[in-house]
Amino acid sequence: MRRPVLVTLVPLLVAAAALAAEGPQPMTAVGLLSVTVQREVRLSPDGRQLLFLRSAADWEQDKLISHVWRVSADGSGLAQMTNGKDGESAPRWSPDGGRVCFVAKRDAEKAQLWLLSATGGEAVQLTRHATAVSDPEWAPDGSAIYFLADDPETTEEREAKKRSGDIWSYDRDFKHSHLWAVDVASGTERRVTSGDFSVRSFRLGRDGRTLVYQVAPTPLYDDEDEGEVWIRTLPDGEARKLTANLVAESGASLSPDGTAVLFVADASERFEEYHQGNLFVVPAAGGPHRVLAADFPGEFMTARWAADGRSIVALANLGTRTQLLAVDPAGGAVRPLTAGDHTIFSFDLAADGRLAWIAQTATSPGDVWIAPAAGGTPTRLTRYAEEVAAAWRLPRVEVITWPGRDGVTVEGILTYPLDYREGQRAPLVVQTHGGPAASSTLGFAGWADYTPVLAAKGYAVLDPNYRGSTGYGDAFLRDMVGHYFNQADDDVLAGVDALVARGLADPTKLVAMGWSAGGHMTNWLVTQTDRFAAASSGAGAANWMSMYGQSDVRSYRTPWFGGTPWQADAPIANYLANSPISHVSKAKTPTLILVGEKDPRVPMAQSIEMFRALRSVGCEAELLIFPGEPHGPRSLKRRLHKVNAELAWFERHLFGRSYEMEKPPESAAKDDKGGAPK
Repeated sequence: MRRPVLVTLVPLLVAAAALAAEGPQPMTAVGLLSVTVQREVRLSPDGRQLLFLRSAADWEQDKLISHVWRVSADGSGLAQMTNGKDGESAPRWSPDGGRVCFVAKRDAEKAQLWLLSATGGEAVQLTRHATAVSDPEWAPDGSAIYFLADDPETTEEREAKKRSGDIWSYDRDFKHSHLWAVDVASGTERRVTSGDFSVRSFRLGRDGRTLVYQVAPTPLYDDEDEGEVWIRTLPDGEARKLTANLVAESGASLSPDGTAVLFVADASERFEEYHQGNLFVVPAAGGPHRVLAADFPGEFMTARWAADGRSIVALANLGTRTQLLAVDPAGGAVRPLTAGDHTIFSFDLAADGRLAWIAQTATSPGDVWIAPAAGGTPTRLTRYAEEVAAAWRLPRVEVITWPGRDGVTVEGILTYPLDYREGQRAPLVVQTHGGPAASSTLGFAGWADYTPVLAAKGYAVLDPNYRGSTGYGDAFLRDMVGHYFNQADDDVLAGVDALVARGLADPTKLVAMGWSAGGHMTNWLVTQTDRFAAASSGAGAANWMSMYGQSDVRSYRTPWFGGTPWQADAPIANYLANSPISHVSKAKTPTLILVGEKDPRVPMAQSIEMFRALRSVGCEAELLIFPGEPHGPRSLKRRLHKVNAELAWFERHLFGRSYEMEKPPESAAKDDKGGAPK
């Protein structure tokens, strides 16, 4: 640890090679992966200071490292607060604003809570818990900090491992997560919840005695829909269940007056599954729930009570943008608090009503903003966009629309080639987003899409928000219910047609790519059309029947096909009709397939099925497996290899030319175990 260091706005975010060059340069893969990203803003109780995290690439450790930074509400005093080797997370102000707690590993075997003076200095370890801690929240009087932690292994379990080795019971080898509290003065810990259930999240009421928490039967992702919202009085009050449904709730919190509980659920007013996120309010004493702003066309993602309880501040997805809104908890009226072409990832409220957030744009990796109470004119407190602009030439980006094959308006994001000239036809990369209940928004690119790198190579990029995306109303989202590929692929191809008709896209040089649901779409497209000259499918489904059993989640997939593949009168024909593997005999597009070896969401077996099927029908295919990686590579060098491999694939199949693969920074290349190019 060290005292905060005041910094000037010199370019800290970018690769050293770019800094040394004269003027901004075309974006490179290493440069993009080295851009520092800002997230998780926290306002001090008096609204005069803000904390946030900056995540930077550490190529030596082959991972992103986050540190806590501070800035004043007037934009002065930008300072780095922490600098531990393994980074820090979850910064939280004490109620009096004099201290900060955060989660870090440091010298401990597991991540623990640490305390730091708000003015800087050495951090002090507060907890010495048997397992890693997370999600800290201060008691309103500052005497304790509450946190979540998994239960430890029992003596019997450790002995069993000694006897039998690392044998584990599938979907049963988990530990429940429970709530604990630590006394700030003494470091003494006490257990708050126990039992055969997992606490998924929690919030304390303003009185410090009321706990609102979400409980599920297990910590498994597939059991989220069986979780419910509970409330109890601390320390030993009787717990009461406030919801009873089969949808997952999130963000439950108590109103300032203690009478109502707010939460978000991807459900209709009657708790029917597979809808956009809605705001729900239920009496704290129990009783029927209400939906707020039921006619709002966008998707509510998270929400917080304002300090006076007269409004709710919500983050909403509006398709290609996300915005903050004020929602009336009585009548549900909605009022915008922000506007602009941005994606907001984090926001916070101060007691005086001040509102802070971090917003990304196509040219900013996340700047910190603040606005006065009642949604006054916002002020930008950091200038990271300027640092990126000083080092890199970034492409033109705009939102476009086109009619789907059935006439419904579809929206997407178009990125132009870096030196595009009007009337010029360009190779077009079509990137389909994951989810699919999500959307492509106006944010800064990363390892999965890397649009500035593609633009620097001369490609145009289309990110279509096809049917099944969020932010456009329930009918648009639910187009996939009963038949996954209904209008979705037609929306994508109609977008390609629109850009060809505009004279922008070269119809002979088209590429399809995507990760997760974007991989599902890519697998489908290469079996439905031969228009694409090359494709890259990341973690994509090939066979929906085997995928249903292999994946770690089924709940939100069941509606796509009208039932499970195991029930009586199962909709087997629907599963097969929507599986790319069923149509692979028509595939001709050279397809690169990438997947993490330990992917629980779209297991590696799906990629193997697709790869072998393509090869068997004479379609060129290559499968790259990232050892030990989950649903998306965490290793920086593997992310770089993903970008390199795709660019090499596209260049060869569109232009017949070789591609010089970028190498990790020299110091990191010495110990490359991540499959980075040699």
